[in-house]
Amino acid sequence: MTIPSTPESDKTSIQVLERMASLLDALASYPDPVSLKELALATGLHPSTAHRILNDLVLKRIVDRVEPGTYRLGMRLLELGNIVKSRLDVREASLDLMRRLHRKTNQAVNLSVRQNDEIIYIDRAFSERSGMQVVRAVGGRAPLHLTSTGKLFLSIDDVQAVQAYAERTGLNGHNKNSITDLTKLHGELQRVRELGYARDNEELELGVRCMAAGIHDDSGKLIAGLSISAPADRLQEAWLDDLIATAKAISAALGYSGSGNTNAG
Repeated sequence: MTIPSTPESDKTSIQVLERMASLLDALASYPDPVSLKELALATGLHPSTAHRILNDLVLKRIVDRVEPGTYRLGMRLLELGNIVKSRLDVREASLDLMRRLHRKTNQAVNLSVRQNDEIIYIDRAFSERSGMQVVRAVGGRAPLHLTSTGKLFLSIDDVQAVQAYAERTGLNGHNKNSITDLTKLHGELQRVRELGYARDNEELELGVRCMAAGIHDDSGKLIAGLSISAPADRLQEAWLDDLIATAKAISAALGYSGSGNTNAG
């Protein structure tokens, strides 16, 4: 027969979970195995309480006992982390935030990724109020050097890689505003690196301007670009902060902490 839980037993269970979480947080803050004494001091737990909880965590492989009295995070956490990571999808993480940004700007908000020498649009938030027809449908492609998101990806390539891209594509343009000169492209990419965002000033389509910010995964890798597209005379500089903040929020949802080295602006 199952014995119904009581408020007191619930309180005890929550307390155990809180203590377990504090021990895991403490272990995560040390690069090397940690002694029971240090963990007890770091968490404020009595050594016997910390020892009992750590023993249970060791049995579940959540914590490893390196040698008697020292502990580190276990491989089970890595396995669980990989499961969570595999379930994180940039489109899933982006959609609600993209819609929020669209409601604020009333302009098309695009999510794009790099595929070889092009970007491919994988999602979009837009409505009739955007004031323009969507130039590229979801699944559509465009050259890297003519798009704001494409410039983000090119900006993380070294000089030789950009040179090779130029040779493969010929830097073909779509109109009089397109960058078709390699020296000009290098200058544009340097500005992207310095500013941390990119622009398309009617280079892909006349009458359409875009601005883009990068989305990073938990390792800091640039995996997508978030951009706002608008009629050239309606794009507002005030949207740039919102765009960057939204890209950062999506990156955070994918596990990016914003610290350490990244390979994109």
